[in-house]
Amino acid sequence: MLCLSGCGLLGRHASVPEYVFTYAENQTSDYPTTQGAKRFAELVRERTGGRIEIRVHPNAELGSEVSSVEQLRFGGIDFARVSLSTANVLSPKSIVLQMPYLYRDSAHMWSVLNGEIGQEIMASFDGSGVVPLSWYDAGVRNFYTVSRPIERPEDVSGLKIRVQENDLMQDMVRELGGIPVPLPYEDVYSALQTGSADGAENNWSSYEAMRHNEVAKYYTLDEHMRVPEMQIISQVTWDKLSDGDRRILRECAEESARYEQSLWQSRSDSAEEKVRGEGTVVIVPSPEEKLRFRQAMEPLYEKYCGPYMELIRKIEAVD
Repeated sequence: MLCLSGCGLLGRHASVPEYVFTYAENQTSDYPTTQGAKRFAELVRERTGGRIEIRVHPNAELGSEVSSVEQLRFGGIDFARVSLSTANVLSPKSIVLQMPYLYRDSAHMWSVLNGEIGQEIMASFDGSGVVPLSWYDAGVRNFYTVSRPIERPEDVSGLKIRVQENDLMQDMVRELGGIPVPLPYEDVYSALQTGSADGAENNWSSYEAMRHNEVAKYYTLDEHMRVPEMQIISQVTWDKLSDGDRRILRECAEESARYEQSLWQSRSDSAEEKVRGEGTVVIVPSPEEKLRFRQAMEPLYEKYCGPYMELIRKIEAVD
């Protein structure tokens, strides 16, 4: 929330900061996105000589991601890091960046996000009440299962797969012949252990952190989904800042994003090494099978991206 100099909070450089802002983050203090937020706050404070102070609130102290987005729209919170799947309600066009099997690999996704298409998606939030500042990484999601591996699309048939409480994710599993089981993140271990779910899907870091490898040892690198995350600022807050301060915020956000991406990769590599050492069986589908996974998603592309199929083709053509 905006706070003018009269609030009497001491800055490191300026005797009293001109602005004190809030930053909502739902992850823990040591998580890459939270560390990226803290780096952002440090950079802003340094480059404004202490005039702008940003206080990062991890662990969902300011509410869930959905709540944070709503509060940002009305200026109750100044900054947040949110998944694009949450922010999609503010920009229907942004659904294109979340589609299953869209990206060939990580390099392809970052070429898209850091290029003209990424800028086009950011611009699509105009008038929504928030202003995008930078892209954050959230890794790549893969299937993992309890009793048998997934090597090709047919192997999903009949399996009960835990997914996020999200229509797109549930439809993805249905198109592969599976049975989606929408459950909260914290309930997945028990579901896998008791047989309520035959498998789930997530990135390496979450798979390791929640110890899902203990109950689901088959991990398939199908790379079905890369959902970028965004640093955003409230339009209310943005409108109160000078052009110079806006430029500083964008520069610091982009620098913090590069830092967060490096942290994410390091954490992901460490998690993968750990679970492999503990016995996780890793399955790498052939290029031919990866293509078949993608082809199975065509009905979803028609359902969710009908007006944006030209943009999908542009994404696929990016080198």
